[in-house]
Amino acid sequence: MTRKRSYRSKMRILADMMRTIQKEGMEGAGPTKILYSANLSHDRLTQYLDELITKNLIREEEIDEQSRVYFLTDKGNEFLREFVKMERFSEAFGIEI
Repeated sequence: MTRKRSYRSKMRILADMMRTIQKEGMEGAGPTKILYSANLSHDRLTQYLDELITKNLIREEEIDEQSRVYFLTDKGNEFLREFVKMERFSEAFGIEI
């Protein structure tokens, strides 16, 4: 019996990353936490973090020379709210996003 492999869309991956950051709240989320939680390779993590920063969905704060943490911006929180609405809508029609 062959099992169908399910792939996540880029939008789903970005939302997973942002949910992880959101869950960490005022503490912010470090890259390792995001990497494991979103199940990404280091290269893809770096690429997607850069994209989220460029789009002003998250912001990066440097703790010291080697440590960084990430926080959702207001725009990032808005994106997640709308994404959840879109998820519910698409699931009601049996469509994966």
